[in-house]
Amino acid sequence: MTSGTIRVLLADDQALLRSAFKVLVDSEPDMQVVGEASDGAQAVLLARSERPDVVLMDIRMPGTDGLAATREISADPELAAVRVVMLTTFEVDEYVVQSLRAGASGFLGKGAEPEELLGAVRIAAAGDALLSPAATKGLIAKFLAQGDGHEDDGRSAGAHAERLAALTVREREVLVQVAGGHSNDEIAERLEVSPLTVKTHVNRAMAKLGARDRAQLVVIAYESGLVRPRVE
Repeated sequence: MTSGTIRVLLADDQALLRSAFKVLVDSEPDMQVVGEASDGAQAVLLARSERPDVVLMDIRMPGTDGLAATREISADPELAAVRVVMLTTFEVDEYVVQSLRAGASGFLGKGAEPEELLGAVRIAAAGDALLSPAATKGLIAKFLAQGDGHEDDGRSAGAHAERLAALTVREREVLVQVAGGHSNDEIAERLEVSPLTVKTHVNRAMAKLGARDRAQLVVIAYESGLVRPRVE
């Protein structure tokens, strides 16, 4: 295995699907499957022992589900470099936003094309947010606006809003663009700055807000009220 190889952990209760994903991932010269889990508890154990770069995690599994496993992985400081991509059968459900809140870098439908799935692994490994084409920012905004029934949603929003006070005006502008699903190059063009400058602002915003990656910035932008859901 070369130092540039992306280490992937597969977590799904369907053995046939895991096998298909393994063949696909291992066929790429820059990727390698380093473990397979049939439930969330096993996924957490393997994440700690194998330290994968990316975990492809099914949301619905018996026992410890993907959502609980993602929370455990995200809460472990020693696994801060591990990125989780949630795999869903139906991309539009309440678990999607809960996954992002739990620390997932994004999500992808199980029906995605092979190249899309491989691209998702590379995007997550690079630390970028992954929101598949079918899961638009409008849908995410809708679910964030509805909340997930947690009693602390209001306090959480207040905490996010308070943390936003640490951002500069330009960092807030960049955060709004990130929440809109724009890439660094697109943001650079919109704000008439260099992509490197945008990257610097994004990194500073993540540091100030305690966000693991761009996906977490999207959640914070909506939950704090900095960005409002569009009313269709």
